[in-house]
Amino acid sequence: MSEVKRMKYCVNGEWLESKTEKYMPITDSSTGEVIAEVPSCTVEECEAAISAADEAFKSWSTMSMAKRVQYLFKWREVLYAHKEELSILCAKELGKTLNEARGDVQKAIEPTEEACAAPTLIQGDGALQVTTGYDTTTYRVPLGVVAGIVPMNFPAMIPWGWMVPLAVVCGNTVVLKANSNTPLTSMRMLELFYEEAGFPKGIVNLVTTSRKEAEIFLTDPRIKAVTFVGTTGVGKHVYSVAAEHGKRVQAQTEAKNHALVLADCNLEATTNAIINSTYGCAGMRCMALPVVVVEESIADDFVALLKKKAEAMVVGCAYKEETKLGPVVSAAHKQKICDWIQKGIDEGAKLVLDGRDCKPKGYENGFFVGPTILDHVKPGMSVGDCEIFGPVTCIKRVKNYEEGIKIMNANPFANGSCIFTSSGYYSRKFVMETDGGMVGVNVGIPVPSAYFPFSGNKDSFFGDLHVLGKDGIHFFTRAKTVTTHWFDEDAGKKEVRTWEGSTEQ
Repeated sequence: MSEVKRMKYCVNGEWLESKTEKYMPITDSSTGEVIAEVPSCTVEECEAAISAADEAFKSWSTMSMAKRVQYLFKWREVLYAHKEELSILCAKELGKTLNEARGDVQKAIEPTEEACAAPTLIQGDGALQVTTGYDTTTYRVPLGVVAGIVPMNFPAMIPWGWMVPLAVVCGNTVVLKANSNTPLTSMRMLELFYEEAGFPKGIVNLVTTSRKEAEIFLTDPRIKAVTFVGTTGVGKHVYSVAAEHGKRVQAQTEAKNHALVLADCNLEATTNAIINSTYGCAGMRCMALPVVVVEESIADDFVALLKKKAEAMVVGCAYKEETKLGPVVSAAHKQKICDWIQKGIDEGAKLVLDGRDCKPKGYENGFFVGPTILDHVKPGMSVGDCEIFGPVTCIKRVKNYEEGIKIMNANPFANGSCIFTSSGYYSRKFVMETDGGMVGVNVGIPVPSAYFPFSGNKDSFFGDLHVLGKDGIHFFTRAKTVTTHWFDEDAGKKEVRTWEGSTEQ
């Protein structure tokens, strides 16, 4: 039994002991062992984090963009230097395989690299002589303090890729509510942010707390924007409350991504892509591919091949190189997934492969769910429509493209969607007709690079501006439009007009 480390929270660059009496356990998902405890910070401690960010904003927002970018260049080098350390920590607390965890950290590095291009990305627009004697320029200026509410499934990428880099390079300061199940990676990154990258104190602050105490981030007037990733129910609450209090909001929420597999696809390559996208990260990602809509003429062959490849996956300890499928995040989450599998069976789906009794040798106490396949999932079955967030594949059989796209678009979520086909006609038709915000053509995980927005639709997103890309820059800044006019020697003799230069007749 290893020592259980009691963690602190960070305000103004200092790690502080919480006054709370409630601590939450963090487990090694592969062994089930408790490895740390994090505080459920008090409202006063959350408020202190906001105050520190608000104070730091005064100097950080007026620092030259050139200097802010230099900090980001240094931060990029620190992340590369510690990539393996952070990947192992991510794999341990969450359950991702090492390869997946390395990708998680890399997806924090890529937006940092985008942030280094801020002098180009943040430029406004302007024109001389828009009307006679008047010039107009629009600048993008910082918002203030940004609150980032973090989910459990990407402890590096989401806080340190989606939230921090663009926010701070645009001149804002940040308060992170790290997820109470997987905060260790994010905490370690914040230590490196100050100790090795040398950022000024208070630029990023971090607490762990319950939803009740976190409500302050939605209502405190010093918070100017809230960026959230999590469930749809909570996301709707965050969006409505924060917006009611005058804040800019982006809420990335649940998904139930579908793939449409047509009879003319490359079956072997298609199945490989679906294995990767369905079971990668143990299905615990909003861009997982939990539903496959397949034409009946190839459905039997596809399901047989999918089962064969799924059974061959090496399930085991997340931080062993040979592992291809790691555990899920907690015992409670494992039980939730198993309950969903049983519900699918009860609803009438056919169980092709059952991963509920998965216990890798030497890691019997870990939170493992093996690859699971439910076939003949019909419209109206909740298992095929609701987010499970685990390594469970639902097969929906259809007669043709038209029936398939209709079923896909009937789902209330529209984060991602993809098609597997050799037909240029159907791929183009699919791109035009799908509701999915991120679309793949023979791509199972159509997550764009950091230079493009992560663009979910329908009940998968609430807000106007998505994370990353140009949307991200615009989310973390506001427009300031300046009109300039210089008086000449005859200015006092001219007629005063109601619109004063903004119109010319």
